[in-house]
Amino acid sequence: MAMHEFIAKVGKGQKASKDLTWDEAKQAMRLLIEGQATPAQVGGFLLAMRIKMESVAELAAFTAAAREYVPALDIPRRLHIVDLPTYAGKQDTFHASVGAAIVAAAGGASILMHGHDGIPDRAGTAAVLTKLGIPADLDPKRVAGEVATKGFAYLDIALYHPPIARFLDLRRELGVRNFFHPVAKLLNPARAPAQVIGLTHPPYFEKTAEALRMLGCRRALVLRGVEGDPELSIAAVTKLLEVNDERVIPLALQPKDVGLPLGTFRDMAGFPRAQADQEAALIRRILHNQVRGGPRDWVTLNAAMLLYAAGKASSISAGVPLAQQTLDSGAAARKLDDLVASAEPAGTVHAAGSRFQQGSEGSHT
Repeated sequence: MAMHEFIAKVGKGQKASKDLTWDEAKQAMRLLIEGQATPAQVGGFLLAMRIKMESVAELAAFTAAAREYVPALDIPRRLHIVDLPTYAGKQDTFHASVGAAIVAAAGGASILMHGHDGIPDRAGTAAVLTKLGIPADLDPKRVAGEVATKGFAYLDIALYHPPIARFLDLRRELGVRNFFHPVAKLLNPARAPAQVIGLTHPPYFEKTAEALRMLGCRRALVLRGVEGDPELSIAAVTKLLEVNDERVIPLALQPKDVGLPLGTFRDMAGFPRAQADQEAALIRRILHNQVRGGPRDWVTLNAAMLLYAAGKASSISAGVPLAQQTLDSGAAARKLDDLVASAEPAGTVHAAGSRFQQGSEGSHT
C-alpha cells in the first residue's frame, strides 16, 4: 500500500475509520522514516492518526518498525539496565528524575536516560544535565560505555535515531503532538529488561502497558507521571501500572505508603527554562546531602522506584532507605563527581550502524 491508501483507511472520520493491521502500520512507518511520503501526506497521516488515536497494535508496530533502523546499544545484559525516557519537558516542576537517576546509579542501578529537547516553552532534561557538567551529546557508542562503566548516561534521541527527532520537531509546525512521541518513549535504545515510562494523557495509560507486552517487555512501570515525565509525585497519589511478565497490575501510590511524608506542590516547584543553572544547583545540593525536606524526599521517592525497577530493592518501599543511605553516605555526591570528572569530551556525532545517515533521508519532514 502507498501512503495515500493508509491515509484513506485511517482518515475517514470517527465512525468509518479503521485501524491499520500490524503489517500495514509497520509499512506506513517505513515510508515515513525513509522519506517516501510527501509533506502533505506526512501531515495528513499524522493528524488523521491523532484524531483516530492509535490502537495498541498500531503503537507497538510503529515502535517495532522504528527499532529496525538502529542497532541496540551494546551494553551487557547482566547490568539489568533501566530504560528511562524523558520527553515531556517541564513547565512547573524541577527534573527530579535527573537526581533520582544519579542516586539510583550510586545505589548500584544502571540507568539509560534518553530524550529530546525540542518541545516549545518547556525545559528539557539535557539542559539541566549540561549545567551539572554531565554530557548530553555523546554518540551512542560512548553512551553505552558510560552506562556500562558508571551506571548512568543520557542519550539524545536525535543522535541515535535522527528521523524520530525530526518527527518530534514537527510539533512546532503542526501545533500538536503526534504518535512519534509515545514511540520515542517505547523505543528502548538498549533493549533494557526494565522500562519506566511516564505519560499525561489518560487514553495512553493502559494502551502503553499493553503495547509494551506486545513488544516483549517483561518488566515495566507506566506512570501517570508529574508533567508527563517518569516521576512519582511527592504531593499526591500517583496511578501506575506494573507490567510483570504476562500480568498488568494497577497500583496507586502515595508517599506515606513507602514511609515518606506527604509533600506539597511547592516542594516540586521548578525554574523557568532560562534558569537551568539554578535548577542544576538545587539538584547538586540535594545530591551533596545539603537539602532536607520535600525536594530531597521527592528525589528519594523516585530513586527508590528506579532501584526497584533495576532489581536492587524488593519494592519501592524497600528502595527508600537505600536511596536515603546513598545520599547520607556521600555516595550520590561521589557518583555525580565521577560522572562530571571522567566524562569524555564530546566529538563528532553519528548514528553508527544505522540504515540511514543524518540529513540524507526523510527530507520531507
